[in-house]
Amino acid sequence: MIPEVQNRPALSNLDLVTGRSAVIAAPQSIEITEVTLRPPADDEICIKLDGCGLCSSNLPVWEGREWFQYPIQAGGPGHEGWGTVHAVGANVMDFQVGDHVAVLSYNAFGEYDYAPASHAIKLPEKLKGLPFPGEPLGCAMNIFNRSDIRAGQTVAILGIGFLGALLVQLAKEAGARVIAVSRRTSSLGLARQFGADEAIAMDDHYRIINAVSDLTNGEFCDRVIECTGKEWPLNLAGELTRIRGKLVIAGFHQDGMRQVNVQLWNWRGLDVINAHERDAEMYIEGIRKAVLAVESGILDPTPLYTHTFSLEQINEAFRTHQEAPEGFVKALILNTK
Repeated sequence: MIPEVQNRPALSNLDLVTGRSAVIAAPQSIEITEVTLRPPADDEICIKLDGCGLCSSNLPVWEGREWFQYPIQAGGPGHEGWGTVHAVGANVMDFQVGDHVAVLSYNAFGEYDYAPASHAIKLPEKLKGLPFPGEPLGCAMNIFNRSDIRAGQTVAILGIGFLGALLVQLAKEAGARVIAVSRRTSSLGLARQFGADEAIAMDDHYRIINAVSDLTNGEFCDRVIECTGKEWPLNLAGELTRIRGKLVIAGFHQDGMRQVNVQLWNWRGLDVINAHERDAEMYIEGIRKAVLAVESGILDPTPLYTHTFSLEQINEAFRTHQEAPEGFVKALILNTK
């Protein structure tokens, strides 16, 4: 017999509860709708969301690229949610109503979402009330792990947005020398704030190569992490990686084929690592490590949450992310109701 979980609400009452949710009804058009909650499945939890981060991978859906069909399911494609447990399924023993959690779910642009209990991580009291978009924080931990960064190495990070800035912090904590390369002045300032030893404007291909060559006595970098998801910086990353170094692809390459200099990669004997995890267990492991890193102060993502919006302002949030004005790093959609 399954023991009762304390504080579990009567699941039959959930069908009387509704919550607001964002629906991408058409390209660049989001509507807010009311969704009736259902009881969670036996192995699920229902989360009352405090908020959800906006990811660059969400932009193509909102922009209306031809391979998407509209309307998108309510709350999709939000996947960076955090909040409190609202209800638990019959077989869930590890969570109780009221637990503060980060969750890997996929319809988190709203007030409520569902996920398998195995896709949630409890947040400690120290982080209660603070934003915690677990999925991108976990991605940073997983990419750092795949990069095999060690003390004394020279590490170049291309693209200092949310992910790149986190990786600057992690690489410095590991004892590496960090060269940040980014397009915007504010991003370079952020890299310096987080400890980058050098900050180079991403403007001219050969000027950057020469600058990094000068900084490394012609040896280039032990590790180069490409965070932009664009073709030119990916080719630049290969140029900046030393013989037998590791080129780590962290950027989300979502807009078609790439032409890359495989001759250079081959000649230098580079290890080319695609650092995107597609295994849910690896995502969760990354989030678990991120909780520990933020709690201990190794990671400080707070300065990176530069723009906040209510659920009703979600169209504006997408437009702001698309335009990426000077100073923009990360947008959060917060539920204030």
